[in-house]
Amino acid sequence: MSYRIAVFASGQGNNLQALVDAEAAGTLGGQIDLLVCDKPNAPVIERAKRAGVDCFVFNPKSYPSREDAERDIIVQLKKRSIDLIVLAGYMRLLTSTIVEPYMGRIINIHPSLLPAFPGKDAIGQALRYGVKVTGVTVHFVDGGMDTGPIIAQRALEIDPNDDEHSLAQRIHRIEQELYPQVVSLFVQGKIALDGRLVTFQS
Repeated sequence: MSYRIAVFASGQGNNLQALVDAEAAGTLGGQIDLLVCDKPNAPVIERAKRAGVDCFVFNPKSYPSREDAERDIIVQLKKRSIDLIVLAGYMRLLTSTIVEPYMGRIINIHPSLLPAFPGKDAIGQALRYGVKVTGVTVHFVDGGMDTGPIIAQRALEIDPNDDEHSLAQRIHRIEQELYPQVVSLFVQGKIALDGRLVTFQS
């Protein structure tokens, strides 16, 4: 049976596209079965539709709580027997309603070298702080704000002439290369989690 993946996204969908392209090339190892999106007008929805990916789009304001929205999401995940949740620019912090039943099967990508600069505007945070090196982190989701065990990181030197736009472009290129690689390793069963330690199996 195919390994089933759900992607959660809120924006443009560039990382979704990288995953879709990897699936089409036969290098992802799994099947993207569902997009979950909390922004009814987000461009990522059109990307998913073009790729033939089912979409569950919801308006958070229609629900009395985050947990109520997540219970509806779980119905969609179970309907498709989702094995892995991949957060790709999903701008909502997940609650224990989803995190607990899918613990160890939710991953996220973040545009900094965690634990530095968690949360929103990580690229701007890095520039304002004046660090010389930043990068990309893929990590497990544990319910905190970018606090889960780190799976993979890739560093990037900041150019003195970088602004937020130019640095973001370079970081996004790394994201779109690294994320499909990590997902592929996960699908193959090559990523092991023991406490906070992540190891790679041959």
